[in-house]
Amino acid sequence: MLNFAIRRLAMAIPTLIFISLIIFLLLDLAPGDPTANLPLTISHEVREQIRQSLGLGEPVHIRYVLWLKQIVWTEPMFYLADLGWVDAPESARLISWQTRAPVMDTILERLPQTLKVVGLSYVVGVLIALPIGIISAYRQYSVFDQVGTFVSMVGYSVPPFFSGVLAIVIFSVLIPRDSIFWLPSIYDTTLQVVDWESFKLQARQMVMPVMVLALQTTAQISRFMRASMLDNLNQDYVRTARAKGLTESVVVMVHVLRNSMIPVVTVIALGIPSIFGGAIITEQVFKVNGIGQYLIVAIQANDMPTVQTITFLFAFLIVMFNLIADLLYGVLDPRIRYD
Repeated sequence: MLNFAIRRLAMAIPTLIFISLIIFLLLDLAPGDPTANLPLTISHEVREQIRQSLGLGEPVHIRYVLWLKQIVWTEPMFYLADLGWVDAPESARLISWQTRAPVMDTILERLPQTLKVVGLSYVVGVLIALPIGIISAYRQYSVFDQVGTFVSMVGYSVPPFFSGVLAIVIFSVLIPRDSIFWLPSIYDTTLQVVDWESFKLQARQMVMPVMVLALQTTAQISRFMRASMLDNLNQDYVRTARAKGLTESVVVMVHVLRNSMIPVVTVIALGIPSIFGGAIITEQVFKVNGIGQYLIVAIQANDMPTVQTITFLFAFLIVMFNLIADLLYGVLDPRIRYD
């Protein structure tokens, strides 16, 4: 497995370079001017000087190489230098056109807020989806299966920006503020959990964004879990296990579930980066001060270094979690060999 992991990591490098090139070229070709938001009183000559200072006067291949060097070498070395492990690099850091602050510093500042909401929503969604998928497959065409199918279709059909607004209307507008079911529509990122009361406030303000994101996760994974369980429940080894006198719980939860989890693991692993994409809209709806909101603000301000960096980080997560899914195949099914 070690050799397989090394080979996959080696293959991931050209893949990421190709993705970074596509991201850079697409965003570079997009219309937009970093000086568009400046006051109209600024002369054309000054605007041109600002563009030159931002490196826009260089050829596109030079700007791409410099950006790639900053994101894969300069930024990691800078943080290693902070730990005292290496000397600080002499090249310039990746700077936001909008805030003039290092892009990675801003991303790391906002990352905890995103992980709180996105990470918890994904865990909640998976924990709800797996038992729903298992029970729906074992009791196929039952009332529970029909209800689970209906909820999954709703989760697939309703996008987060609509379900988020709908949840705000129901739980923040229609329900009275003094009710126990009332929930805040705006996420307070400055809230510090220091006692029981602040913990309850934190939990209450996380309910709506977490459940809105978890709805789509539950819909997707529960359907894959159900389909995979149905495929395995009709296999010969299941009939053999039952004929040997094993209890139904052992047959389903040990033999069938383990084999059924192989394709589901891929969906779970690959779904982690994609949930960050859903968080872009959800953070905007609930005013969560995370990476998704940062990306929206950067797009509105034509802050290309920030947009390129966040987009590349999402692509990096997809490639890495794809690798993790491949490695988990061997853990779940010993019949799979990597050599």
